[in-house]
Amino acid sequence: MKLEFHHINYVSKNIEELDMFYQDIMQMETISPKKFPRTAATEKTGYDGKIKFVTEGTMQMHLAEQDLTVAKKHNQKINPVERGHIAFRTDDIEEFKALLREKNIRFSDYGTAFAKDWYQIFFQDPVGNVIEVHQLIG
Repeated sequence: MKLEFHHINYVSKNIEELDMFYQDIMQMETISPKKFPRTAATEKTGYDGKIKFVTEGTMQMHLAEQDLTVAKKHNQKINPVERGHIAFRTDDIEEFKALLREKNIRFSDYGTAFAKDWYQIFFQDPVGNVIEVHQLIG
């Protein structure tokens, strides 16, 4: 199983302000949202908050609108758009989930609730920072 760093997710109530900061001050460029097809949100699943994507050429930042209802809506413990998270991509999500179970690390399995092409899980490090691990599917 391979893991590689993928992105940092920051959360804000004002995505436009955050996006402009990273473009103007940090000299990052916009990534088209068309590169990130989203799953349609409903009353019971998904996330329809605003998201902007920027890069400095190597790494990505996903700037997401804060939504405190996401975990409850999906009957999960961890909300990835409450405070933000870091994300890693794996080539074997099932093997990674088995590792978490073996180490008794609880995780929230969102599957493809947020992104059509990514299978996502979220868990916390020992001090409570949220970590995403996802596998590209399709």
